[in-house]
Amino acid sequence: MGNDKKIKTIKLATKSEHAAKFMPMLEALNARDELNPVIKTRVEKACALLDLGVELFANNFKKDIDVAEVLDRYGETDADNLESLGQVFHVAGRIMGWRSFGKVTFFHISDRTEKIQCYAARDDMGSDAYQLFKKSEVGDIVGVVGRLFLTKTGELTVHCDQVQLLTKSLRPLPEKYHGLKDVEIRYRQRYVDLIVTERTKDIFEKRTRTVNALRRFLDARGFMEVETPMMQAIPGGATAKPFETHHNALDMKLYMRIAPELYLKRLLVGGFEKVYEINRNFRNEGISTQHNPEFTMLEFYWAYADFHDLMDITEEMFSFVAGQVTGDTKVPYQGETIDLTPGAWTRISFHDSLEKIGGVSPDIYTDYAKCKELVRAKGEKVLKDEKLGKIQAKLFDLLVEPKLIQPHFIFHYPTDISPLSRRNADNPAITDRFELFMTGREMANAFSELNDPVDQRVRFEEQVAEKEAGDEEAHFMDEDYVRALEYGMPPAAGQGVGIDRLVMLLTDSASIREVILFPLLRPEV
Repeated sequence: MGNDKKIKTIKLATKSEHAAKFMPMLEALNARDELNPVIKTRVEKACALLDLGVELFANNFKKDIDVAEVLDRYGETDADNLESLGQVFHVAGRIMGWRSFGKVTFFHISDRTEKIQCYAARDDMGSDAYQLFKKSEVGDIVGVVGRLFLTKTGELTVHCDQVQLLTKSLRPLPEKYHGLKDVEIRYRQRYVDLIVTERTKDIFEKRTRTVNALRRFLDARGFMEVETPMMQAIPGGATAKPFETHHNALDMKLYMRIAPELYLKRLLVGGFEKVYEINRNFRNEGISTQHNPEFTMLEFYWAYADFHDLMDITEEMFSFVAGQVTGDTKVPYQGETIDLTPGAWTRISFHDSLEKIGGVSPDIYTDYAKCKELVRAKGEKVLKDEKLGKIQAKLFDLLVEPKLIQPHFIFHYPTDISPLSRRNADNPAITDRFELFMTGREMANAFSELNDPVDQRVRFEEQVAEKEAGDEEAHFMDEDYVRALEYGMPPAAGQGVGIDRLVMLLTDSASIREVILFPLLRPEV
């Protein structure tokens, strides 16, 4: 995008009175060491166009068809039928390729749907119009009016009657055959990445289809989509460190939402029996290939259901979404084929997974001292007085999670690490909770909901004690939520699904930044 050394003095090879218009831009680029001869040349061409009375940023062209529709309708039409068609099309897009042969020019334009070749000739457009058109460059956005024909190579092409400049591109696009290779530039300048990288466009089109498919699946089963607060006086619904903000008018501290769970369950109290929210959450945690501080979740709650029902509906939902987005329930991911076919999913308890998958014998994971010693031997810290369930969870993260490539429901988590989950009826040390894992990472978290207000208060108080002991991710006390439970919440089950990670799976993307349009990055130096 310009690697030349900083230009101390800004000189343009033009005496156009319009040059002054561009000086603030050029001075800013110069100060950031981004000004280079290519940008200067583009500015000079822009000045020449203004001198000729051409509007650089017009808004008076109306396209009447997308390129993809042109290709779909007429891509198989032979030359004679195209000639007899006689229809004039108005298409628009960005110039992505350019081959000029003096009196004729072939160029490609790309719109939101596809790319098509265009043919401009001096004899058809007239000498003045053609010479004006030839001042266009790769990156410019143009409107094209013309008829269709087939070239000698059989390519469907628009024979231009008119070409109108709609937007002048003042920066060059990355080199045609190399595109954007610098990963940070791709994320920081996503607008350029979308222009030049077909895979990036495909990822985000699939992301949209994923979200739409989730909505269709839940809507068809009677779930109601709702919205809950993103700024909360008490952050809840997950164990995570929140972002803090301040409301000036009320002079009160607020927290960005870490999960919508407690508000959605208030709606169960209010009588809505099936609710969901596709929500933005914010957690003040590290950044990795699997974590972004701002991320998207689906959370849904279902009255008169339990966590077994959620396992069943999750298999159905993931396979439905995969079919809608990729056309198959077997999805390629990083060299593996992930089988999302209902019935092919493994279900195993948390403690059994430690033994059968992680290779940790029960006499170790049930013994506090031995369990703590093993975790430390693996390089993980253990806080003072940390409960056995939390230490077991660290063992799971180290020894089990990376091995869960195909879909696994890990259920019956320790109560110590499940402050909002219903205790198991036969063993109060565990809860009726599961997490869904595949590709070596968590994809969803679900449980039969705790609706006993007395038990919930005790769990919150235990979390408050852990927070006071130094655990920044421990849950806050939420008196209003306890009050809601005191009015009575029906038995229910609820689940959160990480949409970003689901899209990673469905697009074969190794990093979460690939599937977030604008991931959080450090400031530019």
